[in-house]
Amino acid sequence: MAVIIHNSRLRNHRLLGALLSLLIPSAAGAHDIPSDVTVQTFLKPEGHTLRLLLRVPLIAMRDINFPERGASGYIDINGSEQLLPDAAKLWISNFIDIEENDVRLPAPRIVATRLSLMSNRAFGSYETALSNVLGPKLPENTNDVWNQMLFDVLLEYPIASDHSRFSIDPRLARLGLRTVTTLRFVTPSGAVRAFEFLGDPGLVRLDPRWYQAALRFVDLGFHHILDGTDHLLFLFCLVIPFRKLRALIPIVTAFTVAHSITLIASAYNLAPDALWFPPLIETLIALSIFYMAIENIIGQATVHRRWMIAFGFGLVHGFGFSFALRETMQFAGTHMLTSLLAFNIGVELGQLLVLMIMIPVLDVLFGYVVAERMGAIILSAIVAHTAWHWMMDRWAVFSQFHIQVPELTPAFVLTLIHWAMAAIVIAGGLWGINVLTRGRRVAKTPESEESSTPVA
Repeated sequence: MAVIIHNSRLRNHRLLGALLSLLIPSAAGAHDIPSDVTVQTFLKPEGHTLRLLLRVPLIAMRDINFPERGASGYIDINGSEQLLPDAAKLWISNFIDIEENDVRLPAPRIVATRLSLMSNRAFGSYETALSNVLGPKLPENTNDVWNQMLFDVLLEYPIASDHSRFSIDPRLARLGLRTVTTLRFVTPSGAVRAFEFLGDPGLVRLDPRWYQAALRFVDLGFHHILDGTDHLLFLFCLVIPFRKLRALIPIVTAFTVAHSITLIASAYNLAPDALWFPPLIETLIALSIFYMAIENIIGQATVHRRWMIAFGFGLVHGFGFSFALRETMQFAGTHMLTSLLAFNIGVELGQLLVLMIMIPVLDVLFGYVVAERMGAIILSAIVAHTAWHWMMDRWAVFSQFHIQVPELTPAFVLTLIHWAMAAIVIAGGLWGINVLTRGRRVAKTPESEESSTPVA
């Protein structure tokens, strides 16, 4: 019996040892996912050929064991060069789709692959990057480790014309935990359009038509308002006292017109570009929500006054929208104004959807759960509490900046004049609208009194 137990234990030890011998080499050969990966690319159509140049860190080519020279730990250049075409296909070309006039191009031809040192600056321009990839490879006696090398690739696609409209879908986020792709599209005229993507951006039109840019920005505006907690709470405060769509339309429209003004102004570089400006705007946005909630609690909300307040705070929220658009304006191509207007249309559509949901929910809440006045106070108090904490946290960030008084340069004075003119136009428009609405209210008063007088 003891012999049987001893033999079974011996077999178990041998089996465990065999498993460990299999697992340990595979673990040693596997590469961890790099945390930050930057991909540099050039795309240029030339005649009937579209060239795509890429540079990625070699460490992003996981599951490929690059040979080393003996026990030195330095990469074996000749042995590694033989693995590069397969690495380019498995990790790069298989995950990039390019379209010409909305028609997907066939799989590319891998023309050249090269290893480069981290100190290599060939990707500063298209010409130097191309000559580097097509040039001689590194000498065999290069003393560097594999995870400190760069991998350069040249892909070529057959195209009908270099004046076609091209789109690219780079699905390169899998190369790292955080992958940033910089793309420079070189047009046949030599102009360079720069793009930068975080993760997988989807299909990017490098020269979109106006309606393609408009559709993209309508979608961006629609989803931005749905994802923006700040703007949703502001809308919620607008809805609480006025749950009639007819009363809310001028208020929401005033808010939309106002944020359109500052959004467009920011896109044309008419807003301050100092580091303290975004924290200031975020603090003022929280203040706008807090103020609207307090006004609801006090019970001083009136339709003819609320639209002017919404307009004033809309100017602030427009700057907040502009911060979200800074990274996406690269997708507008040459249609910046069209894209900005389309973004505002998307925001307006998102707001209407939110209103259509909020109004019936509040009607049910105030009709069957809690009295209207008490419910308005409770909901506004919750919003005010949240906005107050946001305001304090954002003020703490803003107060860390040291604001310097700007110099009175001609450019700064010209900017002040532009904003002063805009303020005069806005103030004049508000005054005119206020006079018209006041005249309508006065005109309606005698009619209501006459209708209330009993007829003899």
